[in-house]
Amino acid sequence: MQHFHGYLWVGDKAVFDKESLRRPPPSVEPTVTSPPDVIDRYRQAVAEWRTTAVPPLETAYWLVKPPKLIQGTWDHPKKAAEWLGEQLAGYAPRFNSQSDQDTTRLAQTVSYAAQTLGWGGDISLGHYLGRPMFLSLAVATCSPNRTLPDQPCPTA
Repeated sequence: MQHFHGYLWVGDKAVFDKESLRRPPPSVEPTVTSPPDVIDRYRQAVAEWRTTAVPPLETAYWLVKPPKLIQGTWDHPKKAAEWLGEQLAGYAPRFNSQSDQDTTRLAQTVSYAAQTLGWGGDISLGHYLGRPMFLSLAVATCSPNRTLPDQPCPTA
């Protein structure tokens, strides 16, 4: 049965921008002749990407992360979109951009999220909360996910 998991992260944008924490390690390991920085990034990705709370580059990879990072689970896309709306409303006064705080725009985002989740898509949103802080919200569709159809759903 299809369902949805919600994720929320607030942190320093510089950490969010660190790709080695956000992408899975390459399937090919660097060689001993690889530049030291490539070897270091690979080792860091292997050690941290699966367990870090920093959002993955692809929304579906949230499903690989520890279940303790799940902020909510819903059986219906509308309920998952409502959660997104609640989070957006709660954080909107802190959004760095005035246009992002617009309630009509937020309502449109929630409506779009419900539609996208309804056909099995994932949702990922990000907003500056005043530098250097950044908010990342995501809802990943599970059982199956279109991007990672063979990935089992996380269990608590």
